[in-house]
Amino acid sequence: MHASAIRIDTPPFVVGAAVVALVCVALVPWAWDRWRRRRVTGRVVTTVVAVVAVVLACGSAVNSAGSFYPTLGSLLGTSPDPAEGTVAEGGPDGRDLGRAMTTASDRAGGGLGSLVHLTVTGKRTGMTRDVDVYLPAAYTQPEWAGFRFPVVEWIPHFPGEPRQVATLYGLPEQLDAAIAAHRLPPVVVIVPDPNGEPRLTHDSECVDAAGGPDDDTFLSADLRGWARDHLRVRVDRQGWSAAGWSSGGYCALDLAARHPQWYATAVSMNGYDVTPHDAQTGDLFRGREDLRRANDVSAILRDHPAPLRLLAVADASAGDECAALDRLRAAAAPPAELTTRVLPAAGHNLATVRAELPDVLNWLGSQLGNPVAGPDVTGQNAGTIPAWPLPDTGSPGALHGTDTSL
Repeated sequence: MHASAIRIDTPPFVVGAAVVALVCVALVPWAWDRWRRRRVTGRVVTTVVAVVAVVLACGSAVNSAGSFYPTLGSLLGTSPDPAEGTVAEGGPDGRDLGRAMTTASDRAGGGLGSLVHLTVTGKRTGMTRDVDVYLPAAYTQPEWAGFRFPVVEWIPHFPGEPRQVATLYGLPEQLDAAIAAHRLPPVVVIVPDPNGEPRLTHDSECVDAAGGPDDDTFLSADLRGWARDHLRVRVDRQGWSAAGWSSGGYCALDLAARHPQWYATAVSMNGYDVTPHDAQTGDLFRGREDLRRANDVSAILRDHPAPLRLLAVADASAGDECAALDRLRAAAAPPAELTTRVLPAAGHNLATVRAELPDVLNWLGSQLGNPVAGPDVTGQNAGTIPAWPLPDTGSPGALHGTDTSL
């Protein structure tokens, strides 16, 4: 069994860790006077083991509450099967997408979209990352052959990776349901790996780090260019959105605020507005205040207003998330439109993500446009079909919480 298959965020694991910790603590006084030889060494070892067991038990409880590291593999930074959760393989730079279309077409007959795994090598950065691409059922249907689809770039949370968006969020199933209910237009969803390997202590925050990898450039310019060349997607800014949870939410806001020429909308689920400076991220900007401010979403909205439509969601019990909403509200001004939600306290965990997703997709459905008729990647043109029925655009969705729209 590989480390990536060992769940460390489940209640049984937490209970097991607590039981082991209690046993280790109980053994300290029991064995204290039983060490006849090497008494000092024995006492030190049993005490240290007990302390470590207690720390690990407490850490597992915190990890379970926040779902930071769902598996031992995510903690160690291993990824033996980056295609987990997908239904077809697209190959390097999507060279095998044609063959994957057979599987996608078969699934489309049942109204199901398809999540395809591939790798993308950026033309600007030269970086190669795993990428999952969700193709809606309409993508392979003949009557939609000449249409280009709107795009949502979904950024996984740290230390997440594309496969966790499928296996832990259940995003493909949620997309199928939203599209079938006409709450969302047929949309292509691109799920990149924002960090690469190894994951432990490598939180890139999707920025072009000083002296580090150009993650922003890869996620914006490189990925968009690849999609334009290999997929039938819209290339206008109104057809592109960014979204994510936790650090992925910050990434979505930062990418859209920094590149409004490419993105019109963005969603931050339980995210923030500035990069952290902690053990996982370090100092991404190496003390350069100009770079830090250039990736401060509130500062960008204040100093460089752009016609963006943003949704930011926070948990009522998360002080840092609510503080970020306050800063965003104070900074946002026309032509930017900011909608915020403060939801009832539920914790920073994957259960919250799954509960929020349907209403977030509703909001995206009210913002994204339809697929548009135009030349496909081979330069062919097709006729028009009736517009996809969309929900009323007057409502920003049905997220239940305090609503503030600017």
